[in-house]
Amino acid sequence: MSVIKVTALKKVFYDGPRVLEILKRIDLEVQAGESVAIMGASGAGKSTLLHLLGALDQPTAGEIVLDDVPYTSLNPHELAAVRNKKIGFIFQFHYLLPEFTALENVMIPALINNQGRHRSAEIREKAGALLEQVGLGERLNHRPAKLSGGEQQRVALCRALINEPLVVLADEPTGDLDLATGDEMIHLIWEQTVAKGKSLVIVTHNPDIAQRAVKIFHLHQGVLHLVEKT
Repeated sequence: MSVIKVTALKKVFYDGPRVLEILKRIDLEVQAGESVAIMGASGAGKSTLLHLLGALDQPTAGEIVLDDVPYTSLNPHELAAVRNKKIGFIFQFHYLLPEFTALENVMIPALINNQGRHRSAEIREKAGALLEQVGLGERLNHRPAKLSGGEQQRVALCRALINEPLVVLADEPTGDLDLATGDEMIHLIWEQTVAKGKSLVIVTHNPDIAQRAVKIFHLHQGVLHLVEKT
């Protein structure tokens, strides 16, 4: 079953009289439980593509369908609900809220999804269980400034998973980590997503990380090319 289907996707930016065609014609399909890696040079448009898949930006042309629903049929409020409920995001820079603890950062998307229906105790328990699974059971009440880079990224992973999304989108999630910590983080991402039946789309410069994926694509001059795995 297809979780994400992209057809003839195009993204153009305008810089005064200049037209910058970042994505020319992207076709992509991600199946349920499938892992997909996207590689390419810096500035090739990998993050732009991920932002489009995550409904964080709008395409110039083309269509994105998530869970059989095209983005073009949704209003801004509905798109926000899709981002919150069906998509998990992990970025290179974790974007944790500094004034909140690790536990509270993980809880926030679920509290938003809950829409005030008084399930905060249940959400707190679920967030704590997720943090326990990634080895942060003793760091629940630490704020981001008291956590290492690897620990902060683990919190970001749990935050991405709290609403049990259909797909997790990861943009260079180990780019700001040392090699050993990055390897550990990638293992956790696969363990917490693909191994549990969720789809994963990961942007990376690292060919070793890409090789973990079922499919590898290379983004070059605005077009995705399927790469034969070695």
